[in-house]
Amino acid sequence: MNVITRERLQVKPLTAHIGAEIRGIDLRQRPDGETVRQIYQAWLDHLVLVFPEQNLTQEDLLRVTAYFGEPGHLDRPAKYHPPGFSRMLPGIMLISNIRENGEPIGALPDGEMMFHHDMIHKQVPSKATLLYSVEIPSQGGDTLFASGYAAYETLGPEVRAALESRHALHHYNYGSTQRGDDRGVAAFNECVHPVFRTHEETGRKVAYVNRLMTVKIIDMEPAESDHLLNALFDQAERPEFVYTHVWRKDDLLLWDNRCSSHARTDFPANERRLMLRTTVAGTTRPY
Repeated sequence: MNVITRERLQVKPLTAHIGAEIRGIDLRQRPDGETVRQIYQAWLDHLVLVFPEQNLTQEDLLRVTAYFGEPGHLDRPAKYHPPGFSRMLPGIMLISNIRENGEPIGALPDGEMMFHHDMIHKQVPSKATLLYSVEIPSQGGDTLFASGYAAYETLGPEVRAALESRHALHHYNYGSTQRGDDRGVAAFNECVHPVFRTHEETGRKVAYVNRLMTVKIIDMEPAESDHLLNALFDQAERPEFVYTHVWRKDDLLLWDNRCSSHARTDFPANERRLMLRTTVAGTTRPY
């Protein structure tokens, strides 16, 4: 795909529907306001941005996070600030399979994860997530991103009509729901949101359900609910709507939780994976 040269950046689309790589910027250098506005618009246009070779400090990561809104609060226990990261700042969380005394030092430690939206189980979900790679395994641990815009806009008329104005229940219980074992990190919550939400900045409609956390359509018979949700999950995860990111050390990724979902592939359990995660707080309940 063509590289789009803005006044201060290069934006290289990665697929037709989702993802772009941002070139020509070192985020340690505190970009000026106009450059930040161009990055923000590229993010709205492409849903997921990749900033390679950034070499960020924790302070840099929090500063960059604030370009996109109010940094979110840490949503996991403070025990995920292990030795070697004792200066971990509030609002930064470890995503890691590294274990000390048999316990993971980070959240979401092992294996694959199905497609999901971060914090969809909250009344006001996160606006955005940023993930920065510190250590990566030799293979696997890739992150897949799917466009909720594309899913909605190409959905068959019968399924769309059946789900328009409906709401769905989203339930998060990582240890039991995702894995069926005790390898996860305890976390639980649930919430109801529209099946199709409107992105408050772009005004576009988006499919807002996912295979990991969406349990049922409210006030619908279970068999019909399951049938329609599976049809929507399959539509959302069509390969042509997905960008797969193969991580490199010092990659920074930013994604829009309002209009994209993401998944993770498995990776060798005996290889270290360490990522730093921040979020941007949501500003409104989905509507």
